[in-house]
Amino acid sequence: MLKLGYKASAEQFAPRPLLEFAVAAEDLGFDSVVVSDHFQPWRHDGGHSPFSFSWLGAAGERTKKIELGTSVVAPAYRYHPGIVAQAMATLGCLYPGRVMLGIGTGEAMNEVPLGVDWPEQKVRFQMLKESAQLMQQLWREERVSFSGEHFQTTDATIYDRPEEGVPLYIAASGPAAARLAGRMADGFITTSGKDPALYSEKLLPALQDGVEKAGRQPSEIELTLEVKVSFDQDIDRAREDTKFWGALALKPEEKMGVEDPIEMQRLADALPVDRTASRWIVSDDPDEQVRQIQPYIDLGFSHLVFHFPGPDQERALTQYSEHVLPRLREQDTRQAASQRVA
Repeated sequence: MLKLGYKASAEQFAPRPLLEFAVAAEDLGFDSVVVSDHFQPWRHDGGHSPFSFSWLGAAGERTKKIELGTSVVAPAYRYHPGIVAQAMATLGCLYPGRVMLGIGTGEAMNEVPLGVDWPEQKVRFQMLKESAQLMQQLWREERVSFSGEHFQTTDATIYDRPEEGVPLYIAASGPAAARLAGRMADGFITTSGKDPALYSEKLLPALQDGVEKAGRQPSEIELTLEVKVSFDQDIDRAREDTKFWGALALKPEEKMGVEDPIEMQRLADALPVDRTASRWIVSDDPDEQVRQIQPYIDLGFSHLVFHFPGPDQERALTQYSEHVLPRLREQDTRQAASQRVA
């Protein structure tokens, strides 16, 4: 069965309204809420960056059953992975069976302002791998002495941790991290709106390769996709809403070396709306939303986390829950039934 979630955009909203959106998502029937972890937002004017771990604690207290987690944290620069493991273990104790941790290699804009020397991609991947190994060990064992190239612990123990551990999801935009997720993670995270060949020819084959090399089954890993959608019965509004997130439409070479939200905002605001809308599924037709989402489901993504770009998140949540989520669930039920018959 499909799991349908909400992306709580900490870069766009202050902690209190963002919390109310999470509560609304649960009330409207969403299955999960994941929050981004930024020290600095993508833009200076109107930008925010509440601390993800504090916010998740508040969200857990205000909700009853919805799954909560990060998408994603970089557990290697601002944080020692042992501290991330401790934070998530505490949340797992407070909200049993409701917490997951999504991790990735990080972004310079969140680390360089704190004096971090930003390493090259190969080193960032090695740090991600070590972090994942250390955190999983800390959740399973006592007195963990870990001697890695980048991280070390001596007789470290996390004293408050859920018996079942914390599900670990690894985010990937390239084959190396996808393969790592296949080898050791409980879930895999990536984002929509890129070249279809990236998913079918690079990421998912690498994920499968990692699964096979670890002697695992594909069913052991949940495939999660952050789906960027701008749906509104007013199509002009749906298009305009994407302008806040213009930075996502910048090419890698256009934002390389940019760590300042003011400069990132300047580059993003120079883009026309056709360009800012290019990373989003933009429409006023719920059936069109489903048609454009379906190829990802066909690839095997079973946890869809919807990221809405506009300022009125309650409007977006309500319209999507009324017009799109029922269609996705109905189609999923039909497909499941046909597979059982076959």
